[in-house]
This record gives sequence, structure tokens and C-alpha cells, in this order.
Amino acid sequence: MTDAEAATVLVRTENSLGRITLNRPRAINALDLDMIRLITAALTAWVDDPDIETVLIDGEGERGLCAGGDVRALYEQLIEGHREQMASFFREEYAMNALIAEYPKPIVAFADGITMGGGIGLAGHAAVRIVTERSRLAMPETRIGFTPDVGGTWLLGRAPGRMGEYFGLTGQSMTGADAVHLGFADHFVPAERLDALREALAYRADPGTPNEMVLLFDETPDPSPLIQARAWIDEVFSAETIGEIADRLRASDAPDAAATLAVLEELAPTGLAVTLDAVREARAMGSVREALEGEYRRVMWFGTHPDMVEGIRAQLIDKDRRPKWKPATIAGLPEDAGAPVRAFTPDEPLF
Repeated sequence: MTDAEAATVLVRTENSLGRITLNRPRAINALDLDMIRLITAALTAWVDDPDIETVLIDGEGERGLCAGGDVRALYEQLIEGHREQMASFFREEYAMNALIAEYPKPIVAFADGITMGGGIGLAGHAAVRIVTERSRLAMPETRIGFTPDVGGTWLLGRAPGRMGEYFGLTGQSMTGADAVHLGFADHFVPAERLDALREALAYRADPGTPNEMVLLFDETPDPSPLIQARAWIDEVFSAETIGEIADRLRASDAPDAAATLAVLEELAPTGLAVTLDAVREARAMGSVREALEGEYRRVMWFGTHPDMVEGIRAQLIDKDRRPKWKPATIAGLPEDAGAPVRAFTPDEPLF
């Protein structure tokens, strides 16, 4: 095995382009702490490098940019009581997300293939966000009894209408066309043209911006089907509580209402309530950094709640798909289930 094959993040330069490539293709480039540190170090070094004009983040292999964070490692930290290790991981990951969002040079991200969870934290805050016909984006944290993070609530809170509540709660995947429509991406470029786009970014002869360069490769995708679903989603997901959302789904005659209700009834009620609160809180915030602080508060609160451990166990460890949530049903939620999380203060601040 060569050094390049062994490295989990490939960092190199190509003329004026700084390239960061996630290199764990067998794990769909899932992030661990070492990878976060390597990415952060590269970005930090290039801030004052006059030879680097643009940064590109992409992933090795055709399966995706990044399937998320190392959830198995998180599970081990939780069951062994190492909350300080958990806190350290999230602080470093969120600092990287903020660095990407605030970076003084254009960052271009190729969200080709699977881009979920931590992958959204890499691509979703870049200056130029590219999707393809293979893209599948999601914030699927409610599937493990958790809540969207890595600045995902900032993006969800700014999606049209109540799409942020819908995708945050259900964890459903977006196509490339969906992602552009929802504000998670800027341009749709066919996957076969990504190499040519990368070369153009590195060796562009004109003084145009990366966004202007991408327009030479951009294509208009088929319209997102979400446009047609907007009316019923807005009506249902504007309800004040998870319980009221479930009631509206039961009463709805929309084609997908029953299936959506079935999804919500399988998920952790506490995670749903906290996620609804988080998306709406982020909608009123002024920056990605502020949203990350709200997410960090929730993440550390979940470190004290049994549902996240149980969700990871059921989905990824034992894979029995039979989690035992506390409470077990949406009807069992307290009147303001988000209140304890809003009042929670982590032992150590995020920033």
C-alpha cells in the first residue's frame, strides 16, 4: 500500500487550486477525528498562501463525498462514559464547519454521490456547492434518535416554506435537483464533467470567479418533485408540535402523508421534538457559527439521554432495527419536550 492509499485525506496543490480529497472510499469517506484535523490543518495553511486562490473538497471513489461521521466511535464513547472525548470530537468538527463557512477564499465542494450528516457539514457551507445526477443528500440523524448538526439546522431553517422541518424530521434523501431547490447546493453538473471542471478551476486563464467558471459546466436538472409537494408539506409541517404534525398527517389526503406518518412513528419521539425546535430556532439565527452553538448544546444534552445510544445500537451495532425509545411514542412526549435542551449548558463552550 502506498502512502497515498493509506492517507485518509489527500492534500495537494494543482496550480492555484488547493485540493482536499477524502480517501476512505470503502467507508464512503466517513469522517473521523484524524480526518477532521487534516482538513483543518490544510485549510488553515492555505489562508495566507498567495499561490492558492481556490480550494476544492471532494471524495475518492464513485459512491459519495462523505457518508457522515464515525458513529460507531461515538457509540463506544457514550457506552464507556467518555463524554469528554465526545465533546472534543464535536468541538473540532464544528470548528472545521465554521472555518469552511467563513473561509476568506472560495471553497468549491463536489457533493457527488452520498453526502450525508458530516458530509453536509463539509459541502453545505462551501462558497460553491456542486451536485450531480448521482447526488443523494440528507440529514438522517433522527434515524438514530439524534438531531441534525454540523450546521445542518442553518440550512434546514432556510429551505423554502416548511421543507426544513420535513427533511430534518424524516431524514429523507434529496436528489441533486432537490438540493438546488432547497438551497443545499448551487449548481448541477453532470458527474462526467467534474474532472474538466476541476482542471478549469486550477488552470483558469481569465479572472472570473469560481461561480462564473462553474456556469460553463452547469446544466439545468429536471424540476424537483418537491415543488408539487410544497403545499401539503407546508400545511402539515407548520404545526406547532410533533403531536400536531402527526395529527395533520393522519387527516391529510396527500399521497405521501400516510408514508410520512409511518416514518415519524418509527423514530425517537424526543429526537423529533428536539429537531423541530432546533430547525425553528436556527431559522431566526444570524450565522452558521450561531447555529453550531445551538447544535452543540443539543449534542451534549443527547450525551445524557438514552435514545442516541439505543438508536445507534439498533441501526448500526446489533442491526435489529427495533429500538426502544424513551418515551416510546409521540403521544408520550411532555408538553414542551424541547425545553430541557434549550436550558442546557455544556460544561465547556463550543467557541
